[in-house]
Amino acid sequence: MKSIVVLVSGNGSNLQAIIDACKTQITAGRVTAVFSNKAGVYALERAEKAGAAAHYLDPKAFDTRDAFDHELMKQIDEYQPDVIVLAGYMRILSGEFVRHYMGRMINIHPSLLPKYPGLNTYQRAIHAGDEEHGTSVHFVTEQLDGGPVILQAKVPIFDEDTVETLTERVQSQEHRIYPMVVKWLVEERLFMKDGKEAYLDGNLLGIHGYAEE
Repeated sequence: MKSIVVLVSGNGSNLQAIIDACKTQITAGRVTAVFSNKAGVYALERAEKAGAAAHYLDPKAFDTRDAFDHELMKQIDEYQPDVIVLAGYMRILSGEFVRHYMGRMINIHPSLLPKYPGLNTYQRAIHAGDEEHGTSVHFVTEQLDGGPVILQAKVPIFDEDTVETLTERVQSQEHRIYPMVVKWLVEERLFMKDGKEAYLDGNLLGIHGYAEE
């Protein structure tokens, strides 16, 4: 059984989607541990209900980001993770951390990468007058939101949309595609080469991943 470790900072809806998928779709993997950099978040409660270890690690207890990440790596490695999933984890990772899990760590970002890396993607898309927005699952590299894209999902932007309505529409797609990518990793169908290219079933994925048109 492959070990999946999830990093969170909040509610954990994507975590729940992965936990649910492990019961049916991801039959060769299970969430063994969940780590949060914030205390009392609902994601930790979700982890406990699912029988996964739930950990809170306080960043304020460490002098530097590197020291925090080093301790986090030490604790994560106790679970011998095959896959590391960032699910709303709101900390920039140190280079050492990223390199340690290179090729095993994925993130989901609320935009159609490479468009709109960083924060406030919903607001930026609405203000730009875009006709569509979406979400991207990508490998994590040292470039923020810059790792190779694996899979995307698109949603329309309507004239009456607000950040809240667009967020809800995008997140519903996140809950569908993120478990799918976790399953590919668990089944060893997916890998990254040289930190620049993603391959699924031996096929090189394009700039927009498997959803490229």
